[in-house]
Amino acid sequence: MSIDWKKVSYILGQQIGSDLKNQGIQADVETFCSSLKSAFNGEPSEMGQEEIQQVMTGFQSFMQEKQMEMLKAEAEKNLVEGQAFLESNKAQDGIQTLPSGLQYRVLTEGEGNKPSAEDTIEAHYEGRLIDGTVFDSSYQRGTPATFPVNRVIAGWTEALQLMGTGSKWQLFIPANLAYGEQGAPPAITPNATLIFDVELLAIK
Repeated sequence: MSIDWKKVSYILGQQIGSDLKNQGIQADVETFCSSLKSAFNGEPSEMGQEEIQQVMTGFQSFMQEKQMEMLKAEAEKNLVEGQAFLESNKAQDGIQTLPSGLQYRVLTEGEGNKPSAEDTIEAHYEGRLIDGTVFDSSYQRGTPATFPVNRVIAGWTEALQLMGTGSKWQLFIPANLAYGEQGAPPAITPNATLIFDVELLAIK
């Protein structure tokens, strides 16, 4: 099998260039290409190991600070958008708002017992961002989830104790009752408001 190394080289260059750009690394392309050619030809580095380590340590610190700034900006944006969404949502038909800020709509009212915080329950659910993006779904997996009521996000813990077995509710959970400033990367970004359809199937 023959390989067209010119085309392979072109593709590798495209991939590396795209990766650097996507990471926000403003590399000097001319220097990068020259260094790549030098290393490929087995030529010695123009920089000593101590200098390389010093430069790369500074670069890594710079990238970490940049990442933190981006996350902070995203968290602030998500918080504002989430608050606006919940403010508008609370006026919709059937929406109940609890003192904690948790909102819910009863889709089906079950007649079974309500779990306590110490109980383990079985439930089907689907989680979405406020833009409609599905980030998790037991329905799609075809298998309900089982977990302790007090080992999930605060919004779930609060809502589940109000639901009779057999109920299906739609939850609108503010960031402070979900994953907060930490988020749950990569699907759930910092300060994201979440929407869940939750069907309480059984108390174990």
